[in-house]
Amino acid sequence: MRRNVARCKLAETVTLRLSARMTDPRYTPLALSLPATVPFVGPETQERQRGAPFTARLGANESVFGPSPRAVEAMARAAGESWMYGDPENHDLRHALADHHNVRPDNIVVGEGIDGLLGYLVRLLVGPGDAVVTSDGAYPTFNYHVAGFGGVLHRVAYRQDHEDLTALFAKAADVDAKLVYLANPDNPMGSWHRGADIAAALADLPDGCVLILDEAYVECAPAGTAAPVDADDPRVIRMRTFSKVYGMAGARIGFGIGAPGLITSFNKVRNHFGVNRVAQAGALAALGDSDWLETVRGQISGARERIGQIARENGLEPLPSATNFVAIDCGRDGAFAKAVLEALVDQGIFVRMPFAAPQNRCIRVSCGTEADMEAFASALPHALAKARG
Repeated sequence: MRRNVARCKLAETVTLRLSARMTDPRYTPLALSLPATVPFVGPETQERQRGAPFTARLGANESVFGPSPRAVEAMARAAGESWMYGDPENHDLRHALADHHNVRPDNIVVGEGIDGLLGYLVRLLVGPGDAVVTSDGAYPTFNYHVAGFGGVLHRVAYRQDHEDLTALFAKAADVDAKLVYLANPDNPMGSWHRGADIAAALADLPDGCVLILDEAYVECAPAGTAAPVDADDPRVIRMRTFSKVYGMAGARIGFGIGAPGLITSFNKVRNHFGVNRVAQAGALAALGDSDWLETVRGQISGARERIGQIARENGLEPLPSATNFVAIDCGRDGAFAKAVLEALVDQGIFVRMPFAAPQNRCIRVSCGTEADMEAFASALPHALAKARG
């Protein structure tokens, strides 16, 4: 009995001493100031919360039409080689991309989707207090990276549901910005600028500022949307992805086109083994299958028209889109649009919406299969009735 009491007292003493020595990790002041948030809540998370799968997955702007069969075959073959790391230089893919875009391999950097490349670029150029300019309501993952490295975001409003080139570059001059973010075509509105207009506006970009031209959706857009910017122009880095038209969102692979000095700088901070062998093989095969690309473009075009038709049949206005989604104006404010969205989710239709006014009067619906479109068409009248009720 006495031995047990002695052991208990000894254990309590050891615990107290350990507790006295144990402290929380020594987070940086910046990390302590940040909320524990993510830019997007994934559909899988929402399915777990609602206890049921979605009938139609129309919120993440994925291509439900899938990757090229040639890409699938290449990835299946490469899966057997997954015991090896991927080529850290992404050599074959970089050279193929250079040929495809009529640039040099030293103009190309490959990364874990555009999201990964944005993180590396911000890490290279943005420190605590540095100014960065974006549109209010534009792609939030970019803002997430800027906040994570202590940058100061300056936002400008959209103009008629388009990102405002003049205001973006004027704000950059006012705040001595290191970076300006512009998506063309735009997410979340689907609007776009002529590439020639962007190229002309570069004359107003202040010295020492880099324009991030996010062209994730450019393969969906009309001819002339891609900006005719020389790959060696140090003022611009263009971002592209295999996540949208190429149908490889789950592979996480994207690339940047820019001046060799900036591209080489990525090697200082990037995860050299971040792009896996299977993704490299799939992207290389997808790049060579132009027939599949044209097929998917046709399917996207048809689905955009169908989304617009469904919207108009329900008294709503679809906005013109150069992407693989359509923003639908619900005709009221953000609270009403959110009620419509929630009512759609309750019926198993996963969609999203812009998060900043006045664009948040809309819901955003990704292109889908005929079955997806029919499910959306069936659910929307009930969602509107519930939101109005």
